[in-house]
Amino acid sequence: MTPKRACIYPKDIQRITGRSERYGRKLLNDIRNYFGKESYQFVTIKEFVEYSGIEEEIVNKYLID
Repeated sequence: MTPKRACIYPKDIQRITGRSERYGRKLLNDIRNYFGKESYQFVTIKEFVEYSGIEEEIVNKYLID
C-alpha cells in the first residue's frame, strides 16, 4: 500500500490515537527531537511509524487526502 502523502500532521495523530490535537503537536515535537530535526521540518509517516511502533498499514488507514 502506498502512502497518500509523505508527512503526518497533528490532526492525523488525533485520529490515530484518540488523543487531543494538542497531544499530536507535542508528539510531533518529541519525534523531531528524537530524529534531530529542526522545528520547521516535517515529520514523515515512516518516522512516526518508527517512533510510535504502530504498523504503517494501520497508520495509512487513518490518513485523509
